[in-house]
Amino acid sequence: MNPEKDSDKMSVLSQLLAIVKEISGLPECRNTSKKMYYNLVRRIKLLSPLFEELKDGEEELEDSEISGFESLRVALDSAKELLKLVNEGSKLYQALLRDKIAVKFSQMTDQIEASLCRISYDKLNVSEEVREQIELVHAQFKRAKGRMDSPDVQLDRDLELAQREKDPDHETLKRLSENLQLRTINDMKKESLALHEMVVSSSVDPGDCFAKMSSLLRKLKDYVLTVNPEADSSEGEKGLIKHRSPVIPDDFRCPISLELMRDPVIVSTGQTYERSCIQKWLDAGHKTCPKTQQTLSHTALTPNYVLKSLISFWCESNGIELPKTQENCRNKKTGKFVSDCDRPAIHALLQKLVDRNPEVQRAAAGELRLLAKRNADNRVCIAEAGAIPRLVELLSSTDPRTQEHAVTALLNLSINEANKGSIVNSGAIPDIVDVLRIGSMEGRENAAATLFSLSVIDENKVKIGAAGAIPALIDLLCQGTPRGKKDAATAIFNLAIYQGNKVRAVRAGIVAPLMRFLKDAGGGMVDEALAILAILASHQEGKLAIGQAEPLPVLVEVIKTGSPRNRENAAAILWSLCTGDAQHLKAARELGVEEALKELSENGTDRAKRKAGNVLELLQRFEVAVNP
Repeated sequence: MNPEKDSDKMSVLSQLLAIVKEISGLPECRNTSKKMYYNLVRRIKLLSPLFEELKDGEEELEDSEISGFESLRVALDSAKELLKLVNEGSKLYQALLRDKIAVKFSQMTDQIEASLCRISYDKLNVSEEVREQIELVHAQFKRAKGRMDSPDVQLDRDLELAQREKDPDHETLKRLSENLQLRTINDMKKESLALHEMVVSSSVDPGDCFAKMSSLLRKLKDYVLTVNPEADSSEGEKGLIKHRSPVIPDDFRCPISLELMRDPVIVSTGQTYERSCIQKWLDAGHKTCPKTQQTLSHTALTPNYVLKSLISFWCESNGIELPKTQENCRNKKTGKFVSDCDRPAIHALLQKLVDRNPEVQRAAAGELRLLAKRNADNRVCIAEAGAIPRLVELLSSTDPRTQEHAVTALLNLSINEANKGSIVNSGAIPDIVDVLRIGSMEGRENAAATLFSLSVIDENKVKIGAAGAIPALIDLLCQGTPRGKKDAATAIFNLAIYQGNKVRAVRAGIVAPLMRFLKDAGGGMVDEALAILAILASHQEGKLAIGQAEPLPVLVEVIKTGSPRNRENAAAILWSLCTGDAQHLKAARELGVEEALKELSENGTDRAKRKAGNVLELLQRFEVAVNP
């Protein structure tokens, strides 16, 4: 091997991996460019297995190949800078100049696609799986060339009204505040700083729109101060969204341990295992494949970079702490199940959904369930083929397994934002609630997860609450499996962000089971209980119900010894209970909460510091009133 070429190869591949890693670690985009941002990040992440496998390989790269990868490195480095600029920049600027931002993303897509064209994948010494994945990613970049996001008509209208009118109406400002993620005073401060940085920066010229942005920011700030003077609840509401415990896809489990694989490797029979598990098997003297019982032709273990990448994507999208990646985008055929959006096969499955034979229906629903789980393209194709109304009909099936397949297929389809609306418009919510009430345990768990997914859209929170979902979710919260309880808690938390659902939850008796969870430190539900109680405590009925449950001893204990997020939520609940209530203030003081609050006000999260400071101020006032 030529040492100079090897050095060039290692250098460019190491740089490419470092760029992808840095892009993978960028925070979630929370502005009007988030769709373009997410799509570009997702595609770039999928390139990682190619760089990893080539770096670990011993084959030389030709000069033309090194040149191609160098071109790709330049393109990805530019993409990284664009992503950072979009994520850290002014949200108002990006909203007002969305067309210019879209052009930049389009140009970046063209640059990366042109660089990928310079790389001959068929000449690279990589596995077939990696080659297929990279060809798929390249095809995605090709399809994205020239595509522009459809205009947000409502946002454009709201921006125009807010600029034109001296005193815009409340609903217009509310929509802008939500769409631009400018909900709190802290958000306003960050936006003001971003505008200032943009003005003083030589690299960005806001031009005439600076006056417009300043005016809009003032109006939004006045709105936030009017409707929510404290305006810090958004931080607390983030806590539970990522707590769902989804079912781990079978392909991601090690056949030996049945646990999620962290370092998947391939043996000579083509089966994949967790490295530590299969190594123990081999170290024990076994010469066969544990799954197939075939004799192993050799005992070398080959890293499965593609599967590792897919597991990482799945973990990130479900809030699990493992390698950071996104959704399963790999297209392969596994058995009889279809991937890569095989439209004729999907249409054939839809015909089977209306077959008179219950077994045929069940099998078709099961295949669609798995198809919808596999990748984003399938979710689009299945919905476009008209599957959603037929799956909704099967929610009323008398066969429990068919019902489970149908509700889980809808859950998987709902990952696609557009499909959420189609599911709700098909009248699915009442039927999903029925599955939640009387279905099998698996059906009930997945019904709860589906309602959570649909409730991400605010208007659906109202519909789901009105359909009677909350009592059924509370029942699952009390009686379900550990996973079922997590699913129910996550759905309840998200629904309770809407004020009307807070009342429904309190009147349905949610406080008592939450207090039981809170007092059972080993039950695994303390985080969820505190997050939901913190939401409910912001409503008067919730505050009264929590206060009657004698929560102070356990809240004080959490403030003293809990995790940072739990201490924050416990302090928020305590502040709600003590505001205007001398009895609770007295009881909290007698429990010795002051020292813990002082420590929290210095070392807690930003929100915890504020809440702790608020309660300490109440205690000081109480002390003055009692001992003038």
